Amino acid sequence: MKIAKLDWNQVDLIIENALEEDIGPRDLTTELLFPEDTEDSRCNAIIQAKEEGIIAGLPIAKRVFRKLKHDIRWVENTRDGESIAKGDILVKINGSEKAVLAGERVALNFIQRLSGIATLTSKFVKAVEGLSVKITDTRKTVPGLRILDRYAVRTGGGRNHRMGLFDGVLIKDNHLKLIGSITDAINKIRKKSGVRFQIEVETSRLEEVRDALAAGADIIMLDNMPLNTMKKSVEIINGRALIEASGGITLRNVRRVAETGVNIISIGSLTHSPKALDISLYLV
Repeated sequence: MKIAKLDWNQVDLIIENALEEDIGPRDLTTELLFPEDTEDSRCNAIIQAKEEGIIAGLPIAKRVFRKLKHDIRWVENTRDGESIAKGDILVKINGSEKAVLAGERVALNFIQRLSGIATLTSKFVKAVEGLSVKITDTRKTVPGLRILDRYAVRTGGGRNHRMGLFDGVLIKDNHLKLIGSITDAINKIRKKSGVRFQIEVETSRLEEVRDALAAGADIIMLDNMPLNTMKKSVEIINGRALIEASGGITLRNVRRVAETGVNIISIGSLTHSPKALDISLYLV
């Protein structure tokens, strides 16, 4: 599988902050037990899966260890985006005892979380297999980790929604409480932007769907709508705008939502509440 791209300058900052948070000025236990760091004080370790899933985060973990000691030897038996089984040895490591012990938790934290996101995303993608719909994430990510959370979504076969408030127009209910109407909001953006932005509008009732369509919205979000209302909305829109379903989407109902004819299903739980995949590091 082709590995999703990352901005490594941003990733390095995240890794450095994580190492500073965990190690601080020194790894007290390891430095007291192993004061010397020579060629003779190298060790072998493995990273092993304790449950099945989709692996993600190996390149980030590798970078963690090499920040601590550049000559860490890292041999991968699998790649991000591939399926793994319980007991699989994912990576073999040879390097400084101090670096392996100091970097273990930070590296595993990245792998476990990102693999959990990729695994959950893959389950949603498989649940709508054969239907013309895209599974996307939302902005409900861990602050400071968005690029990694979204990398994991892509690794699991999903797509990314807008990265932040800066790269997409989405008129939500709280905007409308201040502006007054969908039509006024869209007209104001069209007039002030000077650029033909794609405009998305959040709706929760059929009346709002009709207003968004009449005002020329490019994407209409159906937020927390019952299935029958969602079906009626798709009929009303009739291909004149892209349709996104959001809110209350689970593995149990995602296929029924997809079968209404929506184009996009955005799911906050992909990144706000994934179960970390059980993965461990062992010295051998």
